[in-house]
Amino acid sequence: MDAFFVSVELRKRPDLVGQPVVVGGTGRRGVVAAASYEARRFGVHSALPSAIAKRRCPHAVFLAGDHALYSEVSAQVREILDRYTPLVEPLSLDEAFLDVSGGIKLLGPAPQIAENIRTDVRTEVELDCSVGVAPNKFLAKLASVEAKPIARPDRIEPGAGVIVIEPGKERAFLDPLPVQRLWGVGPVTLEKLNRIGVHRVIDLALIDMAVLSASLGQAQAAHLMALSIGADDRPVEIDREAKSIGHEETYNVDKYTAAELTTELVRLSDAVAGRLRAAGSGARTLTLKVRFAGFHTISRSTTSSEFVDQAEVIVELLGPIMELIDPSPGVRLLGVSGSNLGPVHHQLTFEEAADDVPDWGARSAAIDEIRERFGTSAIGPASAVRDEGLRVVRKGAQQWGPDVE
Repeated sequence: MDAFFVSVELRKRPDLVGQPVVVGGTGRRGVVAAASYEARRFGVHSALPSAIAKRRCPHAVFLAGDHALYSEVSAQVREILDRYTPLVEPLSLDEAFLDVSGGIKLLGPAPQIAENIRTDVRTEVELDCSVGVAPNKFLAKLASVEAKPIARPDRIEPGAGVIVIEPGKERAFLDPLPVQRLWGVGPVTLEKLNRIGVHRVIDLALIDMAVLSASLGQAQAAHLMALSIGADDRPVEIDREAKSIGHEETYNVDKYTAAELTTELVRLSDAVAGRLRAAGSGARTLTLKVRFAGFHTISRSTTSSEFVDQAEVIVELLGPIMELIDPSPGVRLLGVSGSNLGPVHHQLTFEEAADDVPDWGARSAAIDEIRERFGTSAIGPASAVRDEGLRVVRKGAQQWGPDVE
């Protein structure tokens, strides 16, 4: 999808079409989630701190974003993709791989399928998308990027919409590209490659493997060498199961006391437990993430003998870890996540039944039903109640930083 979050917002605000628009955290600790192509002309891009974005483009319109709406629109796009093939691998709300090899006889050649998808998305969802057609996922991803509009300092160049890489022509497409376009080439790897004279993909394809391995290590060298000639044998994976479920929040004002962190731990654990139950899973591994005022970040994990989907149990497991953390430097971000997922089986032991232990599974089911009927703000931890009401944790609502100045 092209500038997906911004494009969805512009459907609601047609008066902003043609203006530099940014979606993301609007507070001093916010980050940019998406920028319109007009904003990109000024050097504004995703993951850029909002404060820097405002300096680069003071006249940009900043919008806080609506993750629930983006999820809804993403589902509408997915319905369109499912018409063309059952082999759809979503990567995020705004991106997916499709294997259409089984539908070519019925639906026509792949480039025509790509054009039809673009037309359907434009007609039914009123948004634009760009499609890469290629023999494998790696090349299709690169082609989709090449198909998008380009923001120049003085203009916005329309994109092709669809870029096709025919089998046998992989090298013709790859050779001229900067080597940093390859998956796995970050700043550190790029510096190492530049040091041995590798600047473009063709340089990588032609370099001696021994020289590359000496610089990067054998595994990474083999990985990049394969990509340089367009080799990628990964299949499109449908229904990929989540590997972890979590939530984290960046605070506009740092937390300095154990009591404040405990309150936040309870809130986040309650939210993560609810999402685990909604996914029909529990987590054996629970992780606490802490980022201090100086951006130093630590994470600590613990593993349970059983799959967990109860907030009380998550707090019980992570609480001792929290007690070992000194909050005096100031905590700017706290996160809770569960991984090593699997099915949960709630059953009281004879000892628990004899001791009249509360049935937390039934209690959690009641909480979930209340939230389903009356909304997430209807019930929550007592410690999360403030004068303005219950401080609700909403999925995706705070992922780009706090909006309070």
